[in-house]
Amino acid sequence: MQPPTTYTRTAIALHWLIAGLILSAFTLGWVMTELAFSPLKLRMINWHKWVGTTVLGLAAVRTLWRLTHAAPAMVPMPTWQRFAAHSLHGLLYLAMFGVPLSGWAYSNASGYPIVYLGLIPLPNLVDKSRELAEALHEVHEIFGWLLAIAIALHVAAALKHHFINRDGTLQRMLPGRRR
Repeated sequence: MQPPTTYTRTAIALHWLIAGLILSAFTLGWVMTELAFSPLKLRMINWHKWVGTTVLGLAAVRTLWRLTHAAPAMVPMPTWQRFAAHSLHGLLYLAMFGVPLSGWAYSNASGYPIVYLGLIPLPNLVDKSRELAEALHEVHEIFGWLLAIAIALHVAAALKHHFINRDGTLQRMLPGRRR
């Protein structure tokens, strides 16, 4: 059986939806940390948690989809680039889970449950603990920066493939392309 030449519509939709949500979570996180304590800051904190929880759920769906649907074969490239691409994708998946899970645990350790969309209480991952909250806050920030760096490298590689190599790699993940 011939491997696919492009990603499935579902994979493409999940890719871009998660990308947009991650950008939203970063923006909310960046802005809310600069705000003085206020009702707006509290709303933004909840939005940040809800977006992160949505990313976590969609990352799980995306992982299951990827495990059950073959990705297109990589274009020919040197071995070191293939290794770098696989490593970067692994880091992206690790961070897509690590950022929201560490944020969820940080919120719980700080004594704040997560109630998804204000309707669905999520279970606490850890008990309240100031020391643990401080450590988890650092872990959440480190994972966030790792994700930001990995995304920047991912975008740079996609643009390199598109503008320098002109090998069609980027087009395989763009919406609206025919299979």
